[in-house]
Amino acid sequence: MSLFIDSSSTERGPSSDVAHSPAPAATSANGKRVDHQRSVIAKVDELVYAEDLSTGLCWTSEFRRVTAADVADFARLTGDNDPLHRDASESSPFGRPIAHGLLGLSILAGLGTRYPNASTLALVGIEDWEFIAPVFFGDSVQVRNEVVDVQPHGRRAVRVRWLRQLINDQGRVVQQGHFITLVGSRSRIVSSKPR
Repeated sequence: MSLFIDSSSTERGPSSDVAHSPAPAATSANGKRVDHQRSVIAKVDELVYAEDLSTGLCWTSEFRRVTAADVADFARLTGDNDPLHRDASESSPFGRPIAHGLLGLSILAGLGTRYPNASTLALVGIEDWEFIAPVFFGDSVQVRNEVVDVQPHGRRAVRVRWLRQLINDQGRVVQQGHFITLVGSRSRIVSSKPR
């Protein structure tokens, strides 16, 4: 994967396919010092390996609109038909219907798989998850992923602790917490290909 520096801007539009990271200098998983004072940009389709990750790196996804149809589909799938999640809910303490909290978490998990497009081997945990504010029908949300910690895990992988945030189109963090994943190294991927 090629990471390249763009010091021109850290602003993002709703349809951008790049991710930015202003962060302090850090040490990557392979022990090299990495300067993140400027924005780090990676193309979405490029695979990110263990060697590419270091504390402080961030990615921000595109926006995704949460529709009444999404909420209805999630209710059918899970069986959670609480009146809070119905289009005609006038009794909501929020004044209007809201999306399921776990739908927001699911959207975050999905968007987070592309920002970054890591060579993930497994999701091993979710910790300290907070549902801070509701997601309303019609809200657009995006995901911000920041590498909080990278530790070796065996010979060809690392254990990564991510701060993952679901942010609405007003810039408010509506959910956040930590995902813990195992990410493979380049050597793991290369050695697992059939000959």
